[in-house]
Amino acid sequence: MVTIALDMMGSDLGPKELAKGVELFEQKYGDACKLILVGKKEELPEGKHEIEEAQDVLAMETGAMDALRAKTSSMHRAVSLVKEGRAQGVVSCGSTGGFLSIATVVLRKIPGVDRAAFVAPFPTKIKGKPVIILDVGASNENNAKELTQFALLGSLYAKLIYQIEQPKVFLLSNGAEEGKGSPIVKEAYGLLKEDPKINFQGNIEARETLSGDADVIVCDGFTGNILLKASEGVAKTMSGFIKKAFKRNIFSKIGYLLSRKGFKEMSETMDYKNVGGAMLLGVNGVVVKAHGSSDGVAFFHSIEVAYRLLEGKLLEKIKEGLNQDE
Repeated sequence: MVTIALDMMGSDLGPKELAKGVELFEQKYGDACKLILVGKKEELPEGKHEIEEAQDVLAMETGAMDALRAKTSSMHRAVSLVKEGRAQGVVSCGSTGGFLSIATVVLRKIPGVDRAAFVAPFPTKIKGKPVIILDVGASNENNAKELTQFALLGSLYAKLIYQIEQPKVFLLSNGAEEGKGSPIVKEAYGLLKEDPKINFQGNIEARETLSGDADVIVCDGFTGNILLKASEGVAKTMSGFIKKAFKRNIFSKIGYLLSRKGFKEMSETMDYKNVGGAMLLGVNGVVVKAHGSSDGVAFFHSIEVAYRLLEGKLLEKIKEGLNQDE
């Protein structure tokens, strides 16, 4: 049986809301997985799960160094449970920078991994078919060899989580043709093209990232983080435009009533709550970062992602893919 540590503090909606996700997970998976809830005992729900006391809570704006020093915080304690062997995975809704720093330093990188990558599934225009993009912010700079490793890590993730036998891998660039991109992107293109373990399909432009053609898109952390935030901004802006357009007059409101089924499907496709959080790939443990504003449903999906990665023996397969021993 696998065990997952849950940082129950530090989210926007608080531990009571996250407790709903815990309940949903326990209802679906029963005794197949053990949960350890970390946080203020008086604010955590009772149940068959274990509770680990941690009174300190990291604020969302907490920096990397402060997070590392806060060893009595719920986040640091939850990650440490993986280091101590009491859990194999950890989930948190708290500070992204703090969580990545603690996980990288405490758990350390898998032998053979030059840089850990923050991987996030993006929704595409094809309902139920996300695209895996990495890195989206674990590093500001990456070299060609690291981008090649990201491609392998992303491929393994896509196989385990989405059961894609031969994930189609693309390299994010300013043009689809070979020879486009920065010097690092051009060098990575050559390495990826020669790697038999990666189903490399070439370059892809940012405007095609959500088309559904790609299964995995590789980029450096700086570029990926900008893509992530730009995509969120465009989605929010377009949603506002659409709502405003349908409120113009009685005829536009009638139009909405006639087409609301389609808009509901679009909303469900773009809803981050169904994605299940992002993951830090390349460290010695399953580390899942849930959205800071996660409600119970979103937190449930984040725990589920951690569980599926552990059951699928992701770490072992990454080590095998990198030709590393245990």
